Amino acid sequence: MTNAPLPAGWTLPRIRDVSGDQEAVTLSAERVVRRVSHTGTHERLHPEIVLGFHSLCLVKPLHDDCWYMGSLNEDGSADCWTRYDDLHEALRGL
Repeated sequence: MTNAPLPAGWTLPRIRDVSGDQEAVTLSAERVVRRVSHTGTHERLHPEIVLGFHSLCLVKPLHDDCWYMGSLNEDGSADCWTRYDDLHEALRGL
C-alpha cells in the first residue's frame, strides 16, 4: 500500500468489504492509464485515485466522477475497458 488517497467517504476496510478482496490496496496515481475501446482505440486517462485488486484496478480520473475498471500491466501502466457511474457499483463489478 502507498500513501495514495482514498475516495472521499471511503476507508480501505470498507473497500475490501464491498469488493470482497481483503488484499485491496491504494496505488500511486503516477502511472499511464489508457481507456481501450472495443474498436481498439486508446484514450489517455489522467488518474486521481487508483485502487489495486491483484491484477485488476479501479481508476478515478481527474475531473470525472466515473470509475474505470482495467488490468494492471507489468510496467505499472493500466488498460481500462469498463466504466462505472459510482465506486460501489465498480467494486461490486470486480
